[in-house]
Amino acid sequence: MTTATQALPAPAPGSAAERLEGFTHRYADAGGVRLHYVIGGQGPAVLLLHGWPFTWIQWRALMRPLAGRGFTVIAPDLRGSGDSDKPTGPYTKRDEAEDLHHLVRHLALTDVSVVGADIGTMVAHAYALAYPDEVRRLVLTEALLPGYGLEARMNPATGGFWHFGFHAQAELAAMLTAGKEEEYLGGYWAMMSTGGLTDEDRAQLLRAYCAPGGMRGGFEHYATLAEDGRAARAAGRLAMPVLVLSGEHGLPQQGLLDGARQAAADVRADIVPAAGHAIAADNPSWLAERLARFLLSDGTA
Repeated sequence: MTTATQALPAPAPGSAAERLEGFTHRYADAGGVRLHYVIGGQGPAVLLLHGWPFTWIQWRALMRPLAGRGFTVIAPDLRGSGDSDKPTGPYTKRDEAEDLHHLVRHLALTDVSVVGADIGTMVAHAYALAYPDEVRRLVLTEALLPGYGLEARMNPATGGFWHFGFHAQAELAAMLTAGKEEEYLGGYWAMMSTGGLTDEDRAQLLRAYCAPGGMRGGFEHYATLAEDGRAARAAGRLAMPVLVLSGEHGLPQQGLLDGARQAAADVRADIVPAAGHAIAADNPSWLAERLARFLLSDGTA
């Protein structure tokens, strides 16, 4: 693979990526938004999109095993997160999809496979809708899709998750959690992993979310979910092969699977054993093998 990028110094000296052999930190101008990403390996390109409250670090344990199976692995920080720019919001999943399109063009790639987790799953879906000829395979994990089941789970009055409404008020939520980032985020990290998230992972994540704009940028991903759902419904169904994955101890899979079957024509599913919400940290070896099997198959369900 040839890329039109220039390696830059790691944004965090001593960070996990510096000890991730074969991977480097780089930056791309994605239509006016500077995206930070980590890249390594050779072969077909796989784009890994993190969720909240994570950065590219969510994929750290998976990246070398996946590259070892013959892939170029690219893990960006979404806009608003990590060491990428944190523009004033709100920004839609379509906006974030456009960032990825610019990144892929910056890398001189013609197509990629995309793996999303949590918020990253929603962005991955939007990207595949916007650029179906650019996305070869799509992997959706540990989320619900806007327009295809998420809305019913955003209402706490009917048993939905309370945090969607709180996070959607990005400026207010950032103000109320200022100085309490570790207390607020630590509980999520503890719930989301069966033990794969390391102390170093949490330290790097906390560094990112304590940085100026870090909490607000993360909350901005929630501010447009209703609009994202309407846009997804209007854009139609996907034709590329789709794999739905859920952790054995993560979110119940049925909601995402039902939504994916409405949103795409070719859907298959699997469960990541012994994993929570953070499937890449909890069982990276199994996940690398399963992804390779799906991404390199002939597409027959």
